[in-house]
Amino acid sequence: MRSKKERLAQAGLLELGGILLVAPLSALVTGHDLASMGSLAVVMSTLAVIWSTVWNWMFDRWVPTRQRSAIQRIVQALGFELGLVLVTVFIVAAWLDLGLWQALLLDLGFVAFFLVWAMIFNPLFDAVMSRLLARKAAREQQLAPHNTR
Repeated sequence: MRSKKERLAQAGLLELGGILLVAPLSALVTGHDLASMGSLAVVMSTLAVIWSTVWNWMFDRWVPTRQRSAIQRIVQALGFELGLVLVTVFIVAAWLDLGLWQALLLDLGFVAFFLVWAMIFNPLFDAVMSRLLARKAAREQQLAPHNTR
């Protein structure tokens, strides 16, 4: 199981890395300035973290088990994304002075980006953490007093 500290590190690094990547990419694609896209990315990332906490808490009440079926996992993921887009599409439209259709397309681009980014980041994070934890365990074993009988 992951510790709370590890979960916070993973979420924080995922969002920070995503912001650092998506801000210049979206500025390039949309023609909006980096400051606008960067600040929008920070706002959207913050909302995503808050909504994730709320949505997963609600979903845990509706489906109170850790042994969820694939359909339940899909519903959980789609519910999160749909809820997020329903809020952020209006923010994107107002922030960048776009129509709702253009804002929706851009917002879906953000969703697609973060989906791919998470699929790249999470295995890398897990690999790094596995190595760090293995090194820590090896050091602790070396420092432990040897059992002599």
